[in-house]
Amino acid sequence: MIFNKIVNSLAKLIEDNISENFLIKIQEILLESGIFTLASQLVAIILLIIFILLILFSLLSIVLNFDLFLAIVFAISIPPGVLVGHVTFRIEKRRENIEKAAPDFLRQLASMLRVGLSFENSMDDLSRYGSGPLYDEVRRAVIEIRMGRDFDEAILSLSSRLNSANLDKTFKIILEGRKSGGGLADIIDNVAEDLRVILSLKRERKSSVMMAILFLAISAAIAAPFALGMIGIYSSFMISLGKGSELIETAIIAAGSYIIIHSVLAGLIIGLIMYGDFKKGIKFSIPLTIVAYSVFYIISNFGSGFLNF
Repeated sequence: MIFNKIVNSLAKLIEDNISENFLIKIQEILLESGIFTLASQLVAIILLIIFILLILFSLLSIVLNFDLFLAIVFAISIPPGVLVGHVTFRIEKRRENIEKAAPDFLRQLASMLRVGLSFENSMDDLSRYGSGPLYDEVRRAVIEIRMGRDFDEAILSLSSRLNSANLDKTFKIILEGRKSGGGLADIIDNVAEDLRVILSLKRERKSSVMMAILFLAISAAIAAPFALGMIGIYSSFMISLGKGSELIETAIIAAGSYIIIHSVLAGLIIGLIMYGDFKKGIKFSIPLTIVAYSVFYIISNFGSGFLNF
């Protein structure tokens, strides 16, 4: 297909002109999210989508008579924003699946240790018959150990790839128990039970704050943009009466700026409520800002026409 040829040509151009380390980092993030596409090809697809949206939004800005600069901003920001949100969602989903499977995995590991298998052989057997992202990572760690990598380094690398603070602590406790020579099976059983309780509390916390999160999302994406969009309707009404002023125009700019700031802060607060980390709220801030400003722009510029209709 022509599209595939264009993507491959553009991907080759990207590989020749963009730092290899940068592409490797993107590829690692894609693999972590379960997206098995070459980083250069994905960047090429995003650039093509941006180019198509630039043409489409520019034509729409002429036909519908809205700001060309905003059309360009939306065309450039929407594809990367959607991709970041999708990748972040898949990474979070993968982490949840791994954490959900971890207690059962640890119990199976403890059971195999009790029947006399070594820790290495138990990991090997579990990696063969299990399925899911956790078992995939265990399988990779087993392969690394067979290729000569130090066992402790392979397990620490495994816990790092799982991208879970709870599992990172879990595997470090298991390694310390293995070095001390104590009852490793009992240690793993206790750790598995503690992990199960922690995950249960985490799910309860998430469900208990869901109403607050919905309230923040609705207020940021719909209520506030709709209310402040009325400023545009009022300004259009005043201009139609010949009473327009610089203050009215400044009020529209201020309202739009407020919507952007409010949406970003609402996303960060949602991240803090759900995960206890402001940084994880960025994935909520991006879509909230796009939706909120779109609602504000439509109401402020076309609301008066809807009311007349």
